[in-house]
This record gives sequence, C-alpha cells and structure tokens, in this order.
Amino acid sequence: MINNPLNPLREQIDLVDQQLIQLLAKRLSLVAEVGQVKHQHGLPIYAPEREALMIQARRQEAESQGVPADLIEDVLRRVMRESYTSENRHGFKATNPEIQKIVVVGGRGKLGGLFAGYFRQSGYGVVSLDQDDWENADTILAGADAVIVCVPIDKTLKIIDRLQPFLTEKMVLADLTSVKAEPLAKMLEVHSGAVVGLHPMFGPDISTMAKQVVACCHGRFAERYEWLLAQIKIWGAKVEQIDAKEHDHAMTYIQALRHFSTFAYGLHLSQQPVKLSQLLALSSPIYRLELAMIGRLFAQDAALYADIIADKPENLAVIKSLKQSFAESLAFFEQGDREGFISAFEKVHHWFGDYSEQFLKESRNLLQQAHDLRV
Repeated sequence: MINNPLNPLREQIDLVDQQLIQLLAKRLSLVAEVGQVKHQHGLPIYAPEREALMIQARRQEAESQGVPADLIEDVLRRVMRESYTSENRHGFKATNPEIQKIVVVGGRGKLGGLFAGYFRQSGYGVVSLDQDDWENADTILAGADAVIVCVPIDKTLKIIDRLQPFLTEKMVLADLTSVKAEPLAKMLEVHSGAVVGLHPMFGPDISTMAKQVVACCHGRFAERYEWLLAQIKIWGAKVEQIDAKEHDHAMTYIQALRHFSTFAYGLHLSQQPVKLSQLLALSSPIYRLELAMIGRLFAQDAALYADIIADKPENLAVIKSLKQSFAESLAFFEQGDREGFISAFEKVHHWFGDYSEQFLKESRNLLQQAHDLRV
C-alpha cells in the first residue's frame, strides 16, 4: 500500500488541533471562574467595552504573526458566545434581595418559562400562574412583589383585567407582550402601583441573553421597578427605552411587515413546481440563508404571527403599501424600463447611506458561516 505523502503533515495538524482543544478547555475553565465572580459581585454577563478592546488587541496580535485578523475575530466571537452561555450556569446576583416573590402569568409557556428560569437563577422565588390555575389565583398572587404577564397577544388585555382584584399597591406589574400601547394603558388603568411595559426582542430559543435587546416602555413609579431593569442588564441584555406608541409604530416594520413578507414568500414558494431539496443543492450561501430564514418562520407558532400581523390597522396599511411597491417594481421589467429600475435602486441605496456598507460586512460574516456549515 502506497503511503499518502500528506499523512505526516496531517498528523502534525491533528496534534495542533488537540492542543487547540486543550487551550479552549483551559479558557472555558477560566470563564467559569469569571462567571462565579460576576455572580458574587452582580456584574453584567456582557461587557461591550471589554469585548471590543479584547477583539481589537487580538486582531493586532494576529496580524503581527501573519494570521488573518478576521480569522481570529471569528474564532474569538464563537468562543465568547460559548463563554456567555457557560457563565449563565453560575446564576446571577439579585439586584433587589427584598423581592421575595415573583409571579409569572404564563410562566409555563416558552417565553414565560425562559424569564421564570432567569429569575430563579437570580435567587428570586418564582411562581407560575397559568390558564388552569385561576381557581387558586388569590393564593398564588398573595404577597407577590412583582407580577409579569407573558401570554398570547389576543389574551393579554383580558388577563390584565382578570388580575385587577388581586393587585396591591406594592406590586410591580409588567408585561412581555410584543405590542405595548394598549397593554400599558390597560395596566395603568387596573393598577395603581408601579407599571412597566417590556418587549423582549428575541424568542425563547436563545442560549443566553448576552447582547439581546429588551424594549422598555415606562408606565408609573419607575423607581419601584428600577431593580427589574437592572436585573435584565445583569443577565446581559440591553434595555432600550422607547415610548409605547413609537414602539408599536416601529414594530409595524420590524415585525408585521417582515413576518408577512416572509409568510407570502414561503406560501408562494410552496405552490411552485420546484423541489426544496433541489433548490438547496443548487443554492448559493445567500440563497440558502434566505431559505433558512423563511423556513424558520414556519417552524414556529402560526397563531403568534397571525396576532402580530393583525394587531392594528397600521400593519395592514403598510402591508398594502408593500403590494403597491411590488407592482411598481414589477412594472420596470414589464415595460422594459431598465433605467427606471437603476434609478430606483440608486435612490434606495442613498436612503440606506452608510448602513449599506455596514450591512454588507455583517451579511458577509453570516454568509461565511452558512457556507462553513454546508456539507
């Protein structure tokens, strides 16, 4: 049998890979100690300044040794993502040890369960109030310091109303609904104590809250729920403060329009004479990523997206305007108006401004990752 001339080099590469694994194990061991220190001192999981400085320093060191700076940044960001997840296992320091009892309405649901878990990891006593528990609502809610509502959009206002007889002045009342103006107004109506509207801009499948965003719409007595916002920051999330009506307007575009267009694309694709397996086999990384984002929608709860899209008249008005934009765009090609298309393209490019280059860089990183996963 002829020896492969690559074998000696491959053996050396295997040895280096084993050394890399040992170094990663050592780094994760140090991360575990970091997690313990952060837990003891109440430090946030995510420290953006520290991360930025570290990435910059490692890039410079890599370049000085002939290693591509983008390579070391890719490796470090993946390692740091694992580190943030690892740090979660050590729990978090409670920002307000006087809070003895938190009731999560919908705490056995996916998102409610996620927050209930984070509260427990922070040392708080947590009780769930779900649809089969209302006969015991007085017992469950008795003595609660905070009540967090996390139920489907179409049930949120009714649940807040139903909570009214059990609310006391000392309780903080909050919700985690993806719409804010009506739930916030309803909470202010039924509760005389502290009120805040929150919207986690992520789903329940996250591995860590590091770098996630939680929208915050202030209601009443902000000083009484300051501990709650501080707790979310310790978990690693960024709290973005915004007026409730402005939030809902933004969600028309961030959620309703995007979800509808994704649904329509998926619906149309499913009705075409094509095989998904064949499309994937022939796809470029960017098309595969687009298919992945479309497929991701259809792997989740249809009722949730139906409620988000149908939430308010503004959503439907904007979606109808998308139909008009589609017709105008199609007309360029029906009429052979190549120059008109280019002119419109340039106007949109101007609207994006410097963000175009930023998005080009961000998407390039995503495409590289998608390509790496291809088999």
